[in-house]
Amino acid sequence: MKEDEKKELVTPGEVLGTASELKAGKGAYFSANDKTIYASLTGFRSIIPAPIDATDQRPTVEVTGHKAHGAVPEPGSVVIARITKVMARMASADIMCVGPKSVREKFTGIIRQQDVRATEIDKVEMHASFHPGDIVRALVLSLGDARAYYLSTAKNELGVVSAESSAEEGMKLLFGQ
Repeated sequence: MKEDEKKELVTPGEVLGTASELKAGKGAYFSANDKTIYASLTGFRSIIPAPIDATDQRPTVEVTGHKAHGAVPEPGSVVIARITKVMARMASADIMCVGPKSVREKFTGIIRQQDVRATEIDKVEMHASFHPGDIVRALVLSLGDARAYYLSTAKNELGVVSAESSAEEGMKLLFGQ
């Protein structure tokens, strides 16, 4: 790792390199549109060499170490999010926690109609599934468009974990029923 790269402060959306030269690690994402790797948070850029026995010998670029950032969503992690907007084919949410850790930066998630449940995808009604203010447990699928993560609730242990009824009373939700 070069000393000057270790100390370079980057911000979200800043170009970190090209996919032909680097792999995206924590705090970075790959854009298939222009085959470029960008920073997804504020922090310090670092290059990690590939292990000698790895088939892909490209080094990994990561953004870490800035005091302001906490947990960062990444594909495969389970998040807790608050639904902010429900549309016909998707719902938007603000990610509040990644696993047991709260986030310090704002991360937005999108739950697409096809990612709400595993069966009868074509029959999903977004307005019946989610309401603004609902708290959901979701799986991060990938970084989607415009720096919003694609989220899924298509497993039994995922979905709405807290909601209010139309009478503004808290509702008890039962999983697996």
